[in-house]
Amino acid sequence: MLKVGLTGGIGCGKSTAVKRFRELGVPVIDADIVAREVVAPGQSALREIVTCFGEQALLADGSLNRSWLRQTIFADRQALQQLESILHPRIRTEIVQRMAECGDVAYAIVDVPLLFEKSYRQLFDRVLVIDCLPQQQRERVVLRDGSDVELVDSIMQSQVSREQRLQQADEILENSSSILDFYNKIDSLHKEYTKFIDT
Repeated sequence: MLKVGLTGGIGCGKSTAVKRFRELGVPVIDADIVAREVVAPGQSALREIVTCFGEQALLADGSLNRSWLRQTIFADRQALQQLESILHPRIRTEIVQRMAECGDVAYAIVDVPLLFEKSYRQLFDRVLVIDCLPQQQRERVVLRDGSDVELVDSIMQSQVSREQRLQQADEILENSSSILDFYNKIDSLHKEYTKFIDT
């Protein structure tokens, strides 16, 4: 089975691509969902976060206090590194396990927004980058989330640059035209990935 890591900058169309791949019957593992599941009540990661950051890391119902934790790590780089040392090994292990459980398929996709930033590259045979023009990213996120442009720009700056993503990609799906055009490109790549495993 071919293991494909899918990534791209904010607003490039990762969710749209994932939706289409799922429609084509491709197993898709969402790293954001995995990240939420590893900190669910009862999980060892949540206990370790409480040990590291204190009881204020929990809400009254025993679940993770995400907004408090977000503010804490935003203000303290060392706290961010501590949190990542707890989370990322577990997320990696879970992704590897879920890929192994995909069964007899030509390929599976793992949607990892911070694939390059958090060094997930080595988990995959191929890296697929969804790309569009930076101005389109801004416009789409503002339209989708109601965010202001300054916030979108700060998020874009926190991610690896577009140039770095494109340089490290095995395949690039350009999403700057119509949805139909984008779907056609995905369908073509689906055929290529399916052939890839047959050769």
